[in-house]
Amino acid sequence: MEITTSTHGKVSVVAASGRVDSFTAPRLSEAFQTQLDRQNFWFVFDMTEIDYVSSAGLRVMIDIQKACLKDSQGELTLVNVQRRIYETLELAGFVVLFKFFDSVENALSYFE
Repeated sequence: MEITTSTHGKVSVVAASGRVDSFTAPRLSEAFQTQLDRQNFWFVFDMTEIDYVSSAGLRVMIDIQKACLKDSQGELTLVNVQRRIYETLELAGFVVLFKFFDSVENALSYFE
């Protein structure tokens, strides 16, 4: 899995590609945690190139969202979630925990 991070004002954009599974989830968590350690709590997670998310990946997303929402500090938004991944989130009851966008630009404008 490849992970890139960029900052746009107060918002960190994390983009990943490939699979988020028990092997790669710790790397994704570390990328988000690095930003949290820098007091960045506003995230756009670009999932355009992610084709699979396991329960370990879902756990990372939930944990980061909890950290962001703590004391109303920030939020994790999701961009370009593949249909299969969205259905997994829906089955797990997690859809209500996130805001979904069809582009990074739209997600960034949400934070303005």
